[in-house]
Amino acid sequence: MSTPSMPLSSMAAPLMALRIFEGRYRHLPAPCVSISTVYPNVLELSFFDDSDGFETWCQALGISFRTVRHSVHDDGRTSVMKAETNYSGGPVKLVCFTTIPAPEGTRSRAEVTS
Repeated sequence: MSTPSMPLSSMAAPLMALRIFEGRYRHLPAPCVSISTVYPNVLELSFFDDSDGFETWCQALGISFRTVRHSVHDDGRTSVMKAETNYSGGPVKLVCFTTIPAPEGTRSRAEVTS
């Protein structure tokens, strides 16, 4: 049994936002872009080891830095920043993953297991 497919039109809001961004913010750093059938109305912009790019997009979209949520993955080596706003009729999520350097004098997992 197959799952019924959804029409591309169900992604209208994030696709429109992306089109507007391409025209209005073409000078900004390019993020990884994600629109999925799981959450078809959400546009996600991800940044990997590019906190400056994340901050630039937050500023451009009028997201206050006070509303940015911070966390650290369980491994203690990855910092995550998340922000959200509405644009063109749907939510836009910004996510930034940055590597937290190991403390000086600590061995990496690869060094420990070899």
